[in-house]
Amino acid sequence: MKNRLKQQISLILLNMANKIPQKLAILGLGKLGSIILQGFLDRKLISCNQIQATVAHSSKTVESSAKFGIPVSTDNCSAAAEAQILFLCVKPHTILKVCEEIRPSLNSDHLIVSVAASVPTSLIENTLKIKVPVVRAMPNTPCQVGAGMTGICAGQFANDEHINIVEHLFSSVGRTAIVEEKDMDAVTGLSASGPAFIYVIIESLTEAGLQAGLTREVAALLAAQTVRGAAEVVLETGEHPAILKDRVATPGGCTMEGLKELEKGQLKKTFINAVAKTIQKAGELLPPDQSESGS
Repeated sequence: MKNRLKQQISLILLNMANKIPQKLAILGLGKLGSIILQGFLDRKLISCNQIQATVAHSSKTVESSAKFGIPVSTDNCSAAAEAQILFLCVKPHTILKVCEEIRPSLNSDHLIVSVAASVPTSLIENTLKIKVPVVRAMPNTPCQVGAGMTGICAGQFANDEHINIVEHLFSSVGRTAIVEEKDMDAVTGLSASGPAFIYVIIESLTEAGLQAGLTREVAALLAAQTVRGAAEVVLETGEHPAILKDRVATPGGCTMEGLKELEKGQLKKTFINAVAKTIQKAGELLPPDQSESGS
C-alpha cells in the first residue's frame, strides 16, 4: 500500500511537470509507433528536439522525418545511444534481433519500453545481458485521439520510478492499468484488439440505420456516439454493464425486443470466444526458437 501511494504521488508530480525531460527514441516507427509518437507530440508531452525514431527501410526516412518533424534514420544503435528512454515498437519476431543490435549502446541508466505483443520482459533482459530496466506496455490504437487504454507491467530491474514514467507517458494518451506480466496476453486480447471488435458493432449499427432509411453520415454518427456515450457511462459511474443495460430496457419495450435478438444470436458468447481466441493467439507470437511464455 505504501509503495503504491508513493507511486501515485510521483505520478502526480510528473503530471504537474507535464513534460518528460529525457530524450526518447522510437525504434520501429510503424503503425503503432507512429500513433504513440503523434499522441505524445499532440499533447506536448515532449518536443520534437527531444525525440528521434528509426524505420526498417531507408526509403521511408525522409517521408517520416517530414511528417513528424523529427530525425528519422535506420540506425537503431545510434538512436539508442542518444536517448534515455527507448520504445521498442518493432514486430515480435524481430525484437530480439533489435535488442542484440542496440546492446552496445545501452547501460543501466536507460529505460526500455517494449510494446511488442507476447514478448516477456525476461527475454529482452536475457538478450540485453545487462541490468537495464524494462517495462512492457500494451497500448491500443485509440491513443491517437487521447482515448487509449494501455496495460503496463514491470520487468525484473524496473522500479516504481520507471513504472511512473511509463504510466505518465501513456496517461497522456488515455488510461492505464498496472498488471502482472502473466496477464499481459489478456490485455492484448481484450483492450489492444478490442477496438476492432467495437468497430464491428459500430459498423453493424450503421448498417441497421441504413436499412431503416437513414443516410450513412447520420447512421454512422448515431452509432459511434452511442457507443462512446455508453462507454463513458460505464467509466464514470463504475456500475456493472448489466445493471446499466437493465435501466435502458423497459419490460415489454422496444429495447427488450432487440436484446432478445442479440440473445438468439449468442452475441455475448461470440464476443467472449473472440477475445479468448485473440488471447490464445497472443501467446503464440513469441520470437522464433524461444520456448518461454509471457504467462
